[in-house]
Amino acid sequence: MSVIDGQVTPGPGGLCQKGWTAGELLRHPGRLTTPLLHGSPVSWDEALDFVASRITSYEPDEVAVFGGGGLTNEKAYALGKFARVALKTSQIDYNGRFCMSSAAAAGNKAFGLDRGLPFPLTDLRGADTVLLAGSNPAETMPPFLRHLEGARLIVIDPRRTPTAERATLHLQPAPGTDLALALGLLHTAVIEGVIDKEYISSRTSGFDDAWRVAAAWWPEQVERVTGVSAADQRAAVHMLAGRSYVLTGRGTEQHASGTDNVSAWINLALALGLPGRAGSGYGCLTGQGNGQGGREHGQKADQLPGYRKIDDPVARQHIMDVWGVSSLPGPGRSAYELLVADDIKAMLVFGSNPVVSAPRASGVVDRFKALDLLVVADFVMSETAAMADVVFPVTQWAEEDGTMTNLEGRIIRRRKALDPPDGVRSDLELLQGLASRLGVGEKFPVRPVEVFEELRRASAGGLSDYSGITYERLESEQLHWPVPSVDHPGTPRLFLDEFAHPDGLARFIAVDHRGPAEPPDEEFPLQATTGRVLQHYQSGAQTRRIDELLKAVPEMYVEVHPDTAARSGLAPGEPAHVVSRRGTVTAVVRCVPTMRADAVFLPFHFPGDGRANLLTNPALDPTSRMPEFKVCAVRLERA
Repeated sequence: MSVIDGQVTPGPGGLCQKGWTAGELLRHPGRLTTPLLHGSPVSWDEALDFVASRITSYEPDEVAVFGGGGLTNEKAYALGKFARVALKTSQIDYNGRFCMSSAAAAGNKAFGLDRGLPFPLTDLRGADTVLLAGSNPAETMPPFLRHLEGARLIVIDPRRTPTAERATLHLQPAPGTDLALALGLLHTAVIEGVIDKEYISSRTSGFDDAWRVAAAWWPEQVERVTGVSAADQRAAVHMLAGRSYVLTGRGTEQHASGTDNVSAWINLALALGLPGRAGSGYGCLTGQGNGQGGREHGQKADQLPGYRKIDDPVARQHIMDVWGVSSLPGPGRSAYELLVADDIKAMLVFGSNPVVSAPRASGVVDRFKALDLLVVADFVMSETAAMADVVFPVTQWAEEDGTMTNLEGRIIRRRKALDPPDGVRSDLELLQGLASRLGVGEKFPVRPVEVFEELRRASAGGLSDYSGITYERLESEQLHWPVPSVDHPGTPRLFLDEFAHPDGLARFIAVDHRGPAEPPDEEFPLQATTGRVLQHYQSGAQTRRIDELLKAVPEMYVEVHPDTAARSGLAPGEPAHVVSRRGTVTAVVRCVPTMRADAVFLPFHFPGDGRANLLTNPALDPTSRMPEFKVCAVRLERA
């Protein structure tokens, strides 16, 4: 890809539609180019002075920071440091909590370490079979499909998505029954003799406890709960024998049982002997531009740089030494809990639009209205920015240097291609400006390379060790973390010799199905699930401003089985109300014969009364604190 006169031209590797149109936003007429104070343009100094003066009037933990999984490693690192050093607050989390936190928690439990893919993407090209649980890369990550062209696909999704259309076998469970299906596949693998007993004995622990649960989930029982036939369950298990991969996505994670769901898929992979072997494995597909790196360097409430735990005394001391401070706050609240906490008086939002993207969005709007101070750093007037007391215009991807970490743990250089418009500054300059007014400006460099050099020291010895990576090395090398020294080649494949637990063994985690937090009932008989479409991304604040993308998908819609629509008195193309216990969404009816009759689907990219997250249930996973985006009870009504 290249950038010429502000226009993006696709390179030989190809891009998705969102990628080849991304350059249009760089000079979009709606681009923010001056700070706004209560909606009026002001100078940077006036906006910074106002925010700093207000912040100093609050107690540290009355001020919160909400980050984003699209920030570069340097910005994510600086944001976590800013919260804890300049603001001295524990109240920081980020929208990645809504994205991969369940897979991260399950990966840490099973392997002692979380990296989206513990192997290079190119390894998938040698697979016989790839199982995709709750992922639709044909729309969310089209270039990824090139790596799957030679494999048989098993796709697990309640919808007949474009990815499922490509599958050799599509398993279509009822929403919220992922765990039951995973348990059934493990049961079948054991009974059919497909498991790898030698691998289980030599490289894992805890199998007996996991099997005691799975033993109760024989195929016919699973069929009654999930709707997936026993024959298809057996077919899937036999397809996975050999060079296979099990990959999970948001569809199986965004549940109040998301961590257990992913643990069940990992259990299946371990029973088959897949992880930690060349040519097979388990992995998680990331959902944001820097979904992996964004969670490694301190944006999460419970983490410090290098993927260190914030409640680990040794980790805390190491970071205090690097930052030159004598104390650090402890862990704070998770994302949703932070957004609706009634003791927060000021919120600083970077790279996120929670007014659209958070569950039970009306509650987030109400809480933001009650804040004394809302500050947003963005480059377009998102729905969250429109509510802010102060809006700072910041640089975007083609206008800044930095690094990103992709789903396989590979660190990628982002190089500046264009100067930003006059009046626009980088997030690093914004943080330094605020930090200076709070008395610690010397601790916040604005050059990305300087921030990265400090990040290297901070991550040294951590699980995600970047200490051996330099900008110079990235010019000519592909480096996957951990890279503990400048002469280390990086670690493209993890776990080949041992897993990251002290005994070197992977852990089976005994988990059982418990179903959605809000099952359907007589008043709300249908199950709604949400997701992305090809043309839009996340909250849609960017993609809805690109004519080509908006013309393709201009408005909110709901996919419904024709029989379900008829029972509700609805016809294709008519507006309908989708109603849950938390709110009502207005959407145009699309009748889709492949939809389950008990389910409806809504994309979550649209604002106003078309926000899918007006419906969604904020029930949280007890481990990851992931909200249950993927299933809630609804009914359909004529609008």
